[in-house]
Amino acid sequence: MGKVVGIDLGTTNSLVAAVDSGIPIVLADEEGRRITPSVVYYPEDGGEPTVGRSAARGRAARPAQTVASVKRFMGRRSQELEDDDRDTGVGLSTGEDGGVRLDVGGRSVSPEEVSAEILATLKRAAEAALETEVSGAVITVPAYFNDGQRNATKRAGELAGLKVERIVNEPTAAALAYGLDRLKESAKIAVYDFGGGTFDLSILELKEGVFQTLATNGNTRLGGDDIDRRLVEHIAGRIVAVGGPEAADDVLLLARIREEAERCKIELSSESEVEISLPFLKDGFSFAEKLTRDDLERLARPIVERTREHCLRSLADAGLKPQDLDQVILVGGQTRMPLVRRLAAKWFECAEFDETRGDLRLGEDYHRASGPELNTSQNPDEAIARGAAIQAEILMGGFKDLLLLDVTPLSLGLETFGGLMNVIIPRNSTIPVKAGEMFTTAMDFQKSMLIHVLQGEREKAADNWSLGKFTIEFEKAAKGVARVGVQFEIDADGILHVLARDTLTGKEKVVDLRSAVDVDDADVTRMVEESVEHAFEDLAVRQWIEAKLRAEETLSATESGLADVGDDLDEESRGRVESAVAAVRGLLEEAGGEDGVGDARKLKAAVGQLDEATLPLADLMMEKAMDAMLRQRGVID
Repeated sequence: MGKVVGIDLGTTNSLVAAVDSGIPIVLADEEGRRITPSVVYYPEDGGEPTVGRSAARGRAARPAQTVASVKRFMGRRSQELEDDDRDTGVGLSTGEDGGVRLDVGGRSVSPEEVSAEILATLKRAAEAALETEVSGAVITVPAYFNDGQRNATKRAGELAGLKVERIVNEPTAAALAYGLDRLKESAKIAVYDFGGGTFDLSILELKEGVFQTLATNGNTRLGGDDIDRRLVEHIAGRIVAVGGPEAADDVLLLARIREEAERCKIELSSESEVEISLPFLKDGFSFAEKLTRDDLERLARPIVERTREHCLRSLADAGLKPQDLDQVILVGGQTRMPLVRRLAAKWFECAEFDETRGDLRLGEDYHRASGPELNTSQNPDEAIARGAAIQAEILMGGFKDLLLLDVTPLSLGLETFGGLMNVIIPRNSTIPVKAGEMFTTAMDFQKSMLIHVLQGEREKAADNWSLGKFTIEFEKAAKGVARVGVQFEIDADGILHVLARDTLTGKEKVVDLRSAVDVDDADVTRMVEESVEHAFEDLAVRQWIEAKLRAEETLSATESGLADVGDDLDEESRGRVESAVAAVRGLLEEAGGEDGVGDARKLKAAVGQLDEATLPLADLMMEKAMDAMLRQRGVID
């Protein structure tokens, strides 16, 4: 068996790491560089793609042949893309499965194929550094990657010749790299992970050597790339303002500006001022201008501020306040920016901060507040890869005293009769997890049951996202007789598998939702917000639908009873029944059709009165049933 390594497949950069003599190390390539840009160049002559630094250097000159930030397209469909996603420099098209295809260098490739080129390059670098075969990998993904995105990552690994041993959330992997297993029992940690293309905030707790994720929140389309884009727009505007060329329709010019913007952003993490230098842009025109850290922070602040809502929501989901945390660790290259560190310290009440200085007070000026410690001891670019390597070592039998557990960020369930969502696995359940329930038919002589799998936090099925549908068939029977057991299983990679079984015959169907309708993370954020905003409204809808179903069932049984033995009822009893039926029907009609919502309490009270009024009817029906049974047995004539 070959070596299993840890891989951080990042939006901007990727890294590979392994544990050597008990120490996780990031492996360098032949040039001695530990960071590989997640950029792939495809020659127009159909030759082999080039990956990494050389591809990144040539991106400005050959933007239509170079793919960068491909992670943003992993597992996504074409109709989900927005204008910002299309600013790639290469053509985009739609595959037969509805997924994104990239038209680059005269060929059409999938995001998985592009990512596989990056992973294969990392695999070769690891084999050269370790001087042994690399057969498997633990690959990290953002905590908010959905099922389709995780599966796409797994397929990319397989295309690269790797057995993907585990898909691990980036923030939870980073906690291992920071050595947080040495903290006190029940220590709680926030992992603020702000990378090139994604943001995650996870709350972890250490229990008997086990890292358990209490809550996670984030955005798979928010990262340093957004800051780069804002800076590119600023520089392009300044070029036009001083008489330079328009960059909007000039792909080559935009590529040069993008490269310079990234350089300036990185340097301003340690410098207070840099010079933008873009010589000979067009027709002898050159551009040079000073850019200060204040300028950059003014552009970047709205983007960084967008991470705050995810921090607050994750704390709320975990039921914690900032003072309850022991540490906040910063992960991802974007956390090198002083603005990010300053705001993170402010939001988590970590330390005093000075808005005028533009950086966090450290060293002699550092003052521990009542809240957690801001931990910046690890290289933020390498922490995730190191953590993945530790997880790989755990899977290979090393570090037996450590375990890493993740959670599912959204509830999973089924649509039930009446259009409601029945939750099977609640939000923030620790994974791997398995849960199930028994369901029965709602109509007479059903021959099949539609299993509609949902994801979300709303009460009505229509307000949640559909992950997939399938049908299980069984022998037709009266209402309530057929029974189907449904089991949800989320494996260690966060991928959902659904099993449905007819308990009478044992016939079953298992569906691996690999072709699930992927849910965009911006919509995930909206879902959580709407679940809070409409909480009382949704509760009223559920109560009404449940009351309505109960009322309709009672009305049906009453009408059947009246048709059967109604003539044997005395006039007074029949009048009470008919009056109660009319009251229930009136309340149902007042609701205004199927989508209308009435007063559930009034309807429940009316149904209760109908139940009471039908007691004499029920007695007659029972007597008739007993007489029929006794006649059948010959006890009476």
